[in-house]
Amino acid sequence: MADVLSQSLRLPCGAVLSNRLAKASMTEGLADPLNRATDRHVRLYRRWAQGGAGLLLSGNVQVDRTHLERPGNIAIDGNGGLDALRAMAQAGTCAGNHLWMQINHPGRQTPANINPTPLAPSAVPLATAEVGCGQPVAMTESQITDLIRRFAHVATVARETGFTGVQVHAAHGYLNSQFLSPLSNLRTDAWGGSLENRARFLMETVRATRKAIGRDFPVSVKLNSADFQKSGFSDEESMQVVRWLAEASVDLIEISGGNYEQPQMIGRGDSQLAAAGSARKPVADSTRRREAYFLDYAAQVRPTVAVPLMITGGFRSRAAMVAAVESNQLDVVGLARPLCADPELCAKLLSGETDQAPAPERNIVLDRASVPAEVSDTVFKIMESYGPVAWCYVQLFRLGEGEDPIFNLSALEALSTYEAKDQAILLALKRP
Repeated sequence: MADVLSQSLRLPCGAVLSNRLAKASMTEGLADPLNRATDRHVRLYRRWAQGGAGLLLSGNVQVDRTHLERPGNIAIDGNGGLDALRAMAQAGTCAGNHLWMQINHPGRQTPANINPTPLAPSAVPLATAEVGCGQPVAMTESQITDLIRRFAHVATVARETGFTGVQVHAAHGYLNSQFLSPLSNLRTDAWGGSLENRARFLMETVRATRKAIGRDFPVSVKLNSADFQKSGFSDEESMQVVRWLAEASVDLIEISGGNYEQPQMIGRGDSQLAAAGSARKPVADSTRRREAYFLDYAAQVRPTVAVPLMITGGFRSRAAMVAAVESNQLDVVGLARPLCADPELCAKLLSGETDQAPAPERNIVLDRASVPAEVSDTVFKIMESYGPVAWCYVQLFRLGEGEDPIFNLSALEALSTYEAKDQAILLALKRP
């Protein structure tokens, strides 16, 4: 069933993706106590590589072991583990596909039980205290330049260990995203204030990364279309940053959105996103409304840049994926949660064996009556939002152990299992 999803894509650097489907980044939580890759990563990424996607993006690899997005992150910070990364890269490219390392620093979104005083652009804590992050400390100039160096260094390690590209994470409220937002970046020096200054950390990171790994190696950026917060990083500002990234020779820009306070990247938040969808008639209005959270933005930014675009978030029907690529709204369809439920999904979509991706998030509902009464409504809402995410994390644990996904898992069971595994990893953490 050959169509646009099966077409290859040549990137500006010369690398070629074999098709238009990508496994988007999802945090795995499978690293050892020294934050190194393990056999679980090898099993997981071999399964995904054999599952048909032309591109796999790793879970976020941290540049500093004192700043993790969660226990069990891979980090590259003088902690060894290069042979394990090579094994992961070899497994993750075994079907001739690409595997890119996503590089990140969580900034103020570091859990307090990992670092109670994380580095950030400014000392602005998250408004949602219940997510469990600490009181951030404003970075010094030397700390900023050190982190730019760290991003470039991790990119070099990625190339040396067999990954076929890198992605700089500048979305979802992590450090690069914090610099971009006027709500979290209150600096008055060269790294804050105007959009050009707020984007300086990202742009310098991209330039340093490109210089470190060369012109022939794919460099991608994951960017928020917006933060979905009043007076935050806006659509218009994001479009300008996209234009700057295109001028900086980025090979692929992945569009997402939201942060811990407005988790639009998992389809939740105070505002309801209206997806533009496609003009192709095979896609019903109801399908367009619930799919592809960020297509509206893509339609606006597409005419302004030639750099390939990837959209992640909400795609579930094959018809919507085909329509989005055929209408030139995007070049690559990013899939995340569906690949936790069916790691072979991409091959099935490409062959026509299926025309619908699993949507486990639609059936995982947390019942208020199942939660202890002392749990506040605010905490319950957070649990309710992250129940489907925890469900997917549990499936990643299973895939990493060589097992198949388990579907009769409730949201509460998933949250409990996820929390128990993270706590076990946290207790085992050792600092050099």
